[in-house]
Amino acid sequence: MTILAVSISADTPERACLQIEQAVRQGAEAVELRLDFLRAPDAPSAAGLVRFAKSKGVGVVATCRHPSEGGAAALPEDKRLAVLTASLESGADFADWEFAHYLPVREALSAALRRNPASRLILSVHNFKGPFEDLTARYEAVRAVCPTAVVKLAYAARHIHDCFEGLDLLEREKSGAIVLGMGPAGAITRVLAKKLGGFLTFACLDEGSAAAPGQIPLEKMKTLYRWDAIDGQTEVYGIVGFPLGHSLSPMVYNGCFEAEGRNAIFLPFEVEGGPSELNEFFQSVLERPWLHCRGFSVTLPHKTSMLEFVRREGGFADGPAERIGAANTLKIGYNGMLSAYNTDCVGAMDALTQTLGLDRHQLRNLEVAVLGAGGAARAVVAGLREAGCRVTVYNRTVQKAVALAEEFGCRAAPLEEVRNSSAAVFINCTSIGMTPHTDASPVPAEVFGPDKAAFDTVYNPLRTRFLREAEAAGARIVYGAEMFIRQAVAQYRHLVGAEPDEERIRQIVFRHLQPEGCS
Repeated sequence: MTILAVSISADTPERACLQIEQAVRQGAEAVELRLDFLRAPDAPSAAGLVRFAKSKGVGVVATCRHPSEGGAAALPEDKRLAVLTASLESGADFADWEFAHYLPVREALSAALRRNPASRLILSVHNFKGPFEDLTARYEAVRAVCPTAVVKLAYAARHIHDCFEGLDLLEREKSGAIVLGMGPAGAITRVLAKKLGGFLTFACLDEGSAAAPGQIPLEKMKTLYRWDAIDGQTEVYGIVGFPLGHSLSPMVYNGCFEAEGRNAIFLPFEVEGGPSELNEFFQSVLERPWLHCRGFSVTLPHKTSMLEFVRREGGFADGPAERIGAANTLKIGYNGMLSAYNTDCVGAMDALTQTLGLDRHQLRNLEVAVLGAGGAARAVVAGLREAGCRVTVYNRTVQKAVALAEEFGCRAAPLEEVRNSSAAVFINCTSIGMTPHTDASPVPAEVFGPDKAAFDTVYNPLRTRFLREAEAAGARIVYGAEMFIRQAVAQYRHLVGAEPDEERIRQIVFRHLQPEGCS
């Protein structure tokens, strides 16, 4: 069973005790005492903190890290050894020592471990510059020197591609290894460690107290990512895009999975780059059926590239995806069969008509300005043209607007010309105004008036500047959250093969979107 340990990085024993108590309240299974973060780390302080943590009923990992591998204090080696020895003698379950500094202190650590036979040694290797040249070879080298130790390998993940070698090692070694991709790109290794049976993974108390790059807050691990429910058979879903900090999809899906008692988890997979990076990611997933990846929601900037990938792989694409030329849903079926769907179009059209109280027939000849020429814009333009709307596509890169407009039989213009538009409806299909850049709007406020309507496909924040300025001018507004909810319901059916609770999805979305646009 993978241990979830919370790193305690306080600078005084008193603050460390408060952090330990907080970790216990939040459900930590163990704490990692980062004794090198103390202002004056010494043997008595270490012993006292270990005894305090043990009295709270949690496991203890004692660490006094060397600066060369991320330590906060440059202590003499004999003092570091004294701190860890005192921790072991006070009942610490594990002592973490760097492999590079192990041989000179091997006898002393072995003697301390013999005095506390219930304790184990963790031998760690860190690379803050990037992945190891050969992760498996590094693992075997450490095992050869001390076969009884738990081997910990932590490396900087520069891209999500760097995670897969680490996941492979966890799958092979299971409970004998701790493998972590540090940094935001490596976050999935910290969660999937439980599914793959890794020995231990680390969390932090909150975003501001992380002791290593990319640690995820304990509460997020336990609630959002359903840590306690994960096992070797857990099915994996996720959202693929870049960036993903704004996305509510993990909250929606994991909330539904929790309510349904479904053995599944939904994670963010940040795939930076273009088509080649997306293709490599999907191939990496398909080559590892033991990950039990069942499907993905796909967002900016990969909707068009995902459809192209499915076509090349001989997969299925539904009618809307083929007509639009973009897809936002990838289902991985039996034996890796791929199916692509587009639920953006139906989500956008339903949100527009139902919020404004129109039926599809009333859209005919309506003049609409669509801002942007990406995957979301393709879905919106396709739906509008099917309904008979007169559409102009406005985009900063006018060539992209022209290409999209020619494909669907409408007009194109540079984004700056939108101020002269006589459109009745303005639809923002760009990422302008999305969290965290909430002060931006793709259009000047003077384009709006009482006879206009504004629809923002951005849903986080709920009330973007685009919508606030439209409402202030008397225009009717359509929240992006309405489109998100409707497309999520359709997408859930495709991915999970079950009917979702739309009211539950709606409650989750609006609970996490603050009225003035920050979530």
